[in-house]
Amino acid sequence: MSRIGRQPIEVPKGVSVTITADSISTKGPKGTLSMKRHASVDIKQGKDDDQKDVVTFARKSDDVRDRAAHGLMRALVANMITGVTKGFERQLEINGVGYKAEIKGPKIVLSLGYSHPIEFALPEGITAKTEKNMLILSGIDRQALGAAASKVRSFRPPEPYKGKGIKYIEETIQRKAGKTAGK
Repeated sequence: MSRIGRQPIEVPKGVSVTITADSISTKGPKGTLSMKRHASVDIKQGKDDDQKDVVTFARKSDDVRDRAAHGLMRALVANMITGVTKGFERQLEINGVGYKAEIKGPKIVLSLGYSHPIEFALPEGITAKTEKNMLILSGIDRQALGAAASKVRSFRPPEPYKGKGIKYIEETIQRKAGKTAGK
């Protein structure tokens, strides 16, 4: 049985989980999220031994796809519950002379050494702020946040010689030595 899938998710106070035949939704202080549920995974809500509200997952068969969906559904629902309570954040570092990011309404305007500025429209539910050379994206949907951060990074990925470009704050760049002068 899946180690991740068999762990119950504790539902914090102030969060409601609604399970229907084809979807699951969570509602909390930061907003509401919902998603389609996998047909081969049973989702039940109830109380555990300590009388805490929990959500449990069980798969219907030991088929390879069902085993994979078991852990996946549990992880996605855990992300939904964390999103509506705490939210998620991704930090991007912008390195390079003249490289900068500005927020203008629902858009990010990036100056990244090209002949033109790049305008990126933020997806719904994602907010951005800047601090010096940092761009901080936040939101309640982890998948949408990761996709937005990945798209912003793709405009100028970090290069290995000088480290110029946009990188995640926790990312390390393997640096390369440049050319050396002739003998």
